[in-house]
Amino acid sequence: MTSVQGAHGFQLTASNTTLQPCTLPVLTPGPDQVIVEVAGCGVCHTDLAFTFDGVPTRHALPLVLGHEISGRVVAAGENASSWLGRPVIVPAVIPCGSCPACRAGQPTICRQQFMPGNDGDGGFATHVLVPSRGLCTVPEILPPGLTLEMLSVVADAVTTPYEAIRRAELGSQDVAVIVGVGGIGGFAVQIAAARGAAVAAIDIDSERLELAGRHGAGLLLDASSTDLKGLKAAIRAFVRASGRVAMGLKIFEMSGTPAGQATAFGLLDHGAYLAVVGFTPKPVEIRLSNLMAFDAIARGNWGCPPDQYPAALRLILDGKVVLTPFVELHPLEEAPAIFEAVRGHAIRRRVILQPNQNQGAHRP
Repeated sequence: MTSVQGAHGFQLTASNTTLQPCTLPVLTPGPDQVIVEVAGCGVCHTDLAFTFDGVPTRHALPLVLGHEISGRVVAAGENASSWLGRPVIVPAVIPCGSCPACRAGQPTICRQQFMPGNDGDGGFATHVLVPSRGLCTVPEILPPGLTLEMLSVVADAVTTPYEAIRRAELGSQDVAVIVGVGGIGGFAVQIAAARGAAVAAIDIDSERLELAGRHGAGLLLDASSTDLKGLKAAIRAFVRASGRVAMGLKIFEMSGTPAGQATAFGLLDHGAYLAVVGFTPKPVEIRLSNLMAFDAIARGNWGCPPDQYPAALRLILDGKVVLTPFVELHPLEEAPAIFEAVRGHAIRRRVILQPNQNQGAHRP
C-alpha cells in the first residue's frame, strides 16, 4: 500500500466564502480504496449551491468540493490493486453495494453512498481518496480531440441526464423537450438525439439555443420572448411535423431554476413524462393536480448508477455526444475566481479545473 503526501487543493471553510487553498493530510487508501491523481474536475452548480446558497454538505466543513472527477489511480488498497495505473472516471454517487437499496437495484438512493465533495473531500485537488467500487475505466488511447481531463464531466453533467433519459425510455418515436440547454442540458440534447427522438430545446439564452441547434435540437424556443401558451403551440406544431407517434411529451427539466421548473411543469400534456434533473434550493409554485388531470408522471434522479457509466462514455467515444463546444479548461489555481465567474454567468461553458501535477504531492 502506498500513501500520497503533499496533496493540495481548495476547500470550502464556511458558506458564502471564497474557496481557500489547503494542503491535504497524508492520503492512505484502505483495503477497498484508491487514490486518484486528478486530471480534471468539473465545476457543477451543486458546488455553487454548497458555496453560495447555504446548501449544507453532508460532511462538516472545511471540505474540498468537486464531484466530476477523472484521473489516474496512483495508489490502491490490497483489494483494489488491479486499478493501479489505470485512467478512470470516478462516479459522482458511489453506492455501498450491499444495503437494501443496492440489493433492490436502486443504488442511487443508497444511504451509505459516498459522494466526493459532499461526504468527503472531492476533486478540486491534486489527489482524491475514493472507494474503488464503481470506477469507470477509460481507454488509454482516446479519439482525437478528447483528453482524460475533459472526460471528468461524464461523472455528472453527462451521466445524470443520460440516466434521466434512460429511465424515461426515450425512443425514436418520442418528442423530447429539454428545458435549459446550458450545462447538463447541452448534453441532454445530444443524448436524446442519439436515441432518435425529435428534440425541442427551450432556454432564455440565444447562444445556447444556437449551439443546441447545431447538436441535435430540431426546435429552438426562447422562453424570454415566448410565453407558456406560445411554447405549447410551437411544440404541438413540432410534434405534428416530426411524425413521431408516441403518446405524451417527454420533458426534461435541466435548468435548475424556478422559472425553468415552472415552465417544464406547465408543458405537461396527456400521458406526459417529466424528469426533474436540475437543482435549485428555491421553492416553485405549481398546480400539482396537473399530474392527475393529465395522467402524467414526474420523476427525479439523483445521479446515475455506476454500472451505466460505460454506456454513457461510449456515446462520447463513438462521437454521438461531443464535449469540446461545451467545456473549457482552467488551472485549479484559478478556482476561487472561477467560482465567482460561473456564479456571475461570465463563463458560458462547463468549466473543468486542472491541477498542476508538477507541484507538491508525492508518494513516499
